[in-house]
Amino acid sequence: MGIAVRWGILSTARIGNRLVEGAANTELAEIVAVASRTPATAQAFADRHGIPRAHGSYEALLADPDVDAVYVPLPNSMHVEWTKRALEAGKHVLCEKPMDRRPAQVERAFDLAEKHGLILSEAFMWRHNPQTARLRELLDGGAIGEVRLVRAAFSFMLAGEVDVRLDPALHGGALMDVGCYAVSGARFVVGGEPLRAMAEVVTGPTGVDMRLTGMLRFDGDVVATFDCGLDLTGRSELEISGTEGRILLSDPWHCIDPGIVLERGYEREVVEVAVADSYALELADMAAAIGGERAPLLGRADAVGQARVIQALYRSAREGYAAPVG
Repeated sequence: MGIAVRWGILSTARIGNRLVEGAANTELAEIVAVASRTPATAQAFADRHGIPRAHGSYEALLADPDVDAVYVPLPNSMHVEWTKRALEAGKHVLCEKPMDRRPAQVERAFDLAEKHGLILSEAFMWRHNPQTARLRELLDGGAIGEVRLVRAAFSFMLAGEVDVRLDPALHGGALMDVGCYAVSGARFVVGGEPLRAMAEVVTGPTGVDMRLTGMLRFDGDVVATFDCGLDLTGRSELEISGTEGRILLSDPWHCIDPGIVLERGYEREVVEVAVADSYALELADMAAAIGGERAPLLGRADAVGQARVIQALYRSAREGYAAPVG
């Protein structure tokens, strides 16, 4: 059934609130510490969520002997650095997506995890939701025949002009923030890695991609198209078209309002899926892996594959041609 893992959160980023909520919904996780660059900020977060200990530095949390595992929700450019530091400190790591845009850096992090016998996983919480599992069952069961085309979207209107997602030095941008979900979705649906990638980008005043549209070509003539943006109305979609029908998910990433629409000819069916806490399930998966029951759902291959596609998309956008993946 897994063990109750004692977690420390490395920063008080907003996404940490969701992990705290997830931990409250599973007996397999307990948030025991939080760290910030200032003691006051860490203490305020701890008081708000009833966390026993607040550390005034990231280093102090990594030195805490009562922390088994660390969640890393820092800005993108800091993910691998602090993942490696946590691993060196003997902690298991759940690193917020995307782990990095550089495959070699991701490989080094997993090399370190394996060296120390620790669990490392990339935090794509949507992959743990029952809606995603049901989608896999439908695809594998031939519900729409052979998959031919995948279309995905994820966007929202970023409020304000000061945000880490607008900082190129912190690896901000639409692809890193929300487009990575669409990439993850396409790879999951097809069940393999793309051969090449193409992208067109609209760059904002700070130098990050505010909008990016991409195309991925997979083996077997399967094509995936997607778009993402930080300056568009909120959109969240995943559509899969096959030889005998199509599947549409209107909430594929957050899974707050799950449900799968299956169309075959003139027939339309809504496949209902129970609401579940993706973050709680993600933590339960880590607990099972840390307890030695099974490998984590998302390991080295998935994280490295994700980084390779992101790298190729940025290269294509920069150089103006289809870039090979890998």
